[in-house]
Amino acid sequence: MTLTGNFILDQTLTIILYGTIVVLFVSVNALFLVWAERKISARIQLRQGPLHVGFQGALQTIADAIKLISKELIWPRESDKFVFWLAPILVFAPVLSAFIIIPLSQHFVIRDLNVGFLFVFSLTNISFIGIFIAGWSSNSKYALLGSMRAVAQNISYEIPLLLSTMGIVMAAGSLRLTDIVAYQNKYWFICTQFPAFLIFITAALAEANRAPFDIPEAESELVAGFHTEYSGMRFALFFLGEYTAIFISSAIGASLFLGGWHGPFLPGPVWLLLKTYLLVFIVMWIRWTFPRLRSDQLMALAWKVLIPFAMFNILVTAILIYYQKFFI
Repeated sequence: MTLTGNFILDQTLTIILYGTIVVLFVSVNALFLVWAERKISARIQLRQGPLHVGFQGALQTIADAIKLISKELIWPRESDKFVFWLAPILVFAPVLSAFIIIPLSQHFVIRDLNVGFLFVFSLTNISFIGIFIAGWSSNSKYALLGSMRAVAQNISYEIPLLLSTMGIVMAAGSLRLTDIVAYQNKYWFICTQFPAFLIFITAALAEANRAPFDIPEAESELVAGFHTEYSGMRFALFFLGEYTAIFISSAIGASLFLGGWHGPFLPGPVWLLLKTYLLVFIVMWIRWTFPRLRSDQLMALAWKVLIPFAMFNILVTAILIYYQKFFI
């Protein structure tokens, strides 16, 4: 075999290995996050949560996963069957790709892209296309309304999400995530970009369709929104995509605002995971604390509040950098 052939074979095996590790981590992580959210919501509501399947209900989500896998895959009679089948894959697959650019430590990142987190944000555009065609192909008015809400919401909140990161890019002088994390060796960006951090968290919640921005899945109006007609493993893919998107958003937020792998005593990957799960906990806390917004309130928050404040933050950051008073 030629040198080029050996190189291609090595690269293929590496991709398969990384892909297997990522899929296994995503599956276990989603099971853990579902269990954690049930426990957190129970404590907030003065309940105990899952108790009977495993220690403290730790195996309850595994039982739920087995139930979903064993359920019948139902095809709505008037649905567009190919697109109906394709939609969950379009929602779930792009989220998996985001793992390749998250720096676990200074020298441990699968692909250190020079466009960094913008690559992840571009993948979310593919995900909400999957959400839209899921609602359209179901031939259900509830699913279609939910998907239309999801598309409008994602387009609106993509703008403040990107704008909230521009102050960091200007300060660090790079779009590469490893450079941004390395720049926070002394001071984390949450200290100097706290308004941007609040905008980022709010927009990330809306991007993931999490409460109080879960209008596309409002059970009181739309049954279950864009995945009303899905069952079995197809429904599970939407579920996996949502919780993995929460984890990815939190990991990006930890890298941009909380210093990423930086921290004393413990290895870099441990610090990144601790910071990521801290943000995940905040996301879950918010869900069980605030009521759901109306559609008009949701849009007004994006266009009238978050975008103007994000642009103002960029302006102030630029002025401070220009006068060399931006110490980070």
